[in-house]
Amino acid sequence: MKKFMDDKYLLSTKTARVLYREFAAGNPIFDFHCHLDAKDIYEDKTYRSVTELWLGGDHYKWRLMREAGVPEEKITGDASDLEKFRAFAKVCSRAIGNPIYAWTHLEMQRYFGIREPLTEENADRLFNLMNEKVPSLSARTLIRDSHVSAICTTDDPTSDLSYHVALAKDETFKTRVLPTFRPDAALKLTAPGFAAWLSKLAEKVGFPVDSYGDLKRALAARVDFFDEVGCVVSDHSLEPVPYADESVNLDEVFRKAKAQQPVFQAEADAYRFDLLVFLSAEYEKHGWAQQLHIGAQRNNSQINFEKLGPDTGFDTLGDDKIAAPLSALLSKEQKEGHLPKTVLYCLNPAQNEVLAGLMNCFAGDVPGKIQYGAAWWFNDTKEGISRQLDTLMQFGLLSEFIGMLTDSRSFLSYARHEYFRRILCDKIGALVENGEFPNDKQTLGAIVNAVCYQNACRYFRKA
Repeated sequence: MKKFMDDKYLLSTKTARVLYREFAAGNPIFDFHCHLDAKDIYEDKTYRSVTELWLGGDHYKWRLMREAGVPEEKITGDASDLEKFRAFAKVCSRAIGNPIYAWTHLEMQRYFGIREPLTEENADRLFNLMNEKVPSLSARTLIRDSHVSAICTTDDPTSDLSYHVALAKDETFKTRVLPTFRPDAALKLTAPGFAAWLSKLAEKVGFPVDSYGDLKRALAARVDFFDEVGCVVSDHSLEPVPYADESVNLDEVFRKAKAQQPVFQAEADAYRFDLLVFLSAEYEKHGWAQQLHIGAQRNNSQINFEKLGPDTGFDTLGDDKIAAPLSALLSKEQKEGHLPKTVLYCLNPAQNEVLAGLMNCFAGDVPGKIQYGAAWWFNDTKEGISRQLDTLMQFGLLSEFIGMLTDSRSFLSYARHEYFRRILCDKIGALVENGEFPNDKQTLGAIVNAVCYQNACRYFRKA
């Protein structure tokens, strides 16, 4: 029997262990997609307890606790930090096979030096033991200790990016903290707050946004501003991927949306398609990459959305057909001469092969230009990561892959990169030991280094 999560964890062959120890483990992290707050990093946020550090804002853990019947008071409510920790410990101790169990114990090992399993019985003792170290685990300390070279946050176009600017001037902090342009509010023209957001955008750019042309001009100005602050990538949540209808009068659609009048789905899709194509030209002009996150079905529990708001654990996988509209979008961008580097993330694993196959159709210009992105959200499990790697290897080039993302609001989540790197090395090691690839340490090491870090550094460099 293997030991519990020791140094050989997830590394089932000798080759895998060599690759992880000599190559993967030593690489820094390029955190090219996350939801960390630049303000927390600038102010070097500290935490009152391990509960705030570990459970605050982590809807992965919240979902698991709800499934076990934990009352909301002990998840996001007013229960004490110890009560919440006890509740999570009890649930976690039974979460066999769930990635949260693995992440939890990797975080305990790496940041608290604790190697025993978390249980209901030892919860109080570990709560006190971990709290002894919490004062030393500030935001910047966690980033430094995790060897993070760059962080790309997720930012609305109306953000003033003041904390990014301040961090860039801070010579005491070496990690680059870069903004990511996330214009979802501009694309979701049927959302209740669309008109209010347009007013906020107008304030930022200093001119009225009264027409669709004004909107494009305003967004282009904000892209210019983000670029000046160091932005290298945009991000879009596509729910669903829009179809184009060139017969739609987009100026009229914008006018109706701004006046909070009803907009038909076909009109909204045509608007979103056109705006995505416009924005892709802006990204290409600045040498950015674009990320397309596809397949989420959000805010499924209306009553809980109304109580707790978005991003609190009530989203799931969508089942929209994506091949035709996504192909049309990328083809339009390519035909107009401004298809930027693009990362395609798939939330529904049933569509893995769709994205991996489509990726090859638009390759060119630069190595790995169109990426089949890392196993994301519901897929960053052992099996999900393994599936994504298998699909990528069978449809494309693993050696060009930009690797893992954190996609988290927690400064402890860098342990997920270790989880990914172990699975990656185990996957490669198995191929070698099964005689499917030469045992060429130099070649294997170069692939591992590239996927863990080097490819992301190259990919997110402005052209």
